[in-house]
Amino acid sequence: MPVAAAPHGPAFGLTEDNANLLWGPDGARRVAAGFQAARQELTALHPRYLRLLVDWAILQPDPRRPPALEAAASGCARQVGPCGRFAGIRDELAAIASQQRAAGTGADSDFQVVIDIYGTPAWAARPPSGCERPDATAFSRAPTPAALASYRTLIRSLLELAAREGVALEWWSPWNEPNYPVFLGPQHASCAADAPALSPALYAELARAMAAELRADGGEHHLLMGELNALQTDARDRTSVARFVAALPADVVCLSDVWSIHAYASRGSAAQPADPVADLEAALNARGACGRSARIWVTETGAGAPHPGSARPAGAADEQAGCRALAV
Repeated sequence: MPVAAAPHGPAFGLTEDNANLLWGPDGARRVAAGFQAARQELTALHPRYLRLLVDWAILQPDPRRPPALEAAASGCARQVGPCGRFAGIRDELAAIASQQRAAGTGADSDFQVVIDIYGTPAWAARPPSGCERPDATAFSRAPTPAALASYRTLIRSLLELAAREGVALEWWSPWNEPNYPVFLGPQHASCAADAPALSPALYAELARAMAAELRADGGEHHLLMGELNALQTDARDRTSVARFVAALPADVVCLSDVWSIHAYASRGSAAQPADPVADLEAALNARGACGRSARIWVTETGAGAPHPGSARPAGAADEQAGCRALAV
């Protein structure tokens, strides 16, 4: 698989799947007035990368039907207006293509797509096993070995649709946050503190399947490995970055030289004991030459409350503290 050129410096990217915000300035599509200002502001940011989340469970609830890549989407952000319906991933890719046409081509071009798959359909999921969260559903259970053929079909369908829409899909992540039980489980064979970790082997199946399908396509594609939650300690239903990487099969560690992690800014009493990026770097270095040659992306980050996900205190002072923590 071709190796991407080393970046010249930090690159900026966004995660966005509302096609109304993604249309470029070439006039290919008129969007509702309520989206115009935000659309122009997003375009003006010139993101190098655009991370596109692909929920397999939503796209293919019935194994007898192909993934619904043109299924109507509401265009609402968390059910908050303005809303503007669009034709799912088809319109998302068409909108990104319009941005790519406007930005031009080249290694440093804008709006390079990063595909990030997650969500197991009920028909594709393994039965309950191991240590699960009380509210676990098929969505977070790993696909069965037999369902990996359908997972590859999803990848092939995305490639075919992108070719029709004229957009390049170079970057691919096999699964989102595979060390976190909301997205992949079971994490451990039992709920004992020292129970064997299962998620690395489950992730390995997905990574190998994606790599094989991308090789079969023959285009220029790069695997983005990891997309790990920045967990620094193990728990009954989750796996630390260090333990996850240590348990991966050697061939999977060598599938790519680009890895990613989700690291949000925390501060004060909620500050993490160590840099999560350094944790991933150390874990990869311990895996030999393939790990030592890897570059690391932070593909999810942000600054909010001192503890990410908690209610944010009011006032400019806290906003400034969050920005300073993110800058560090």
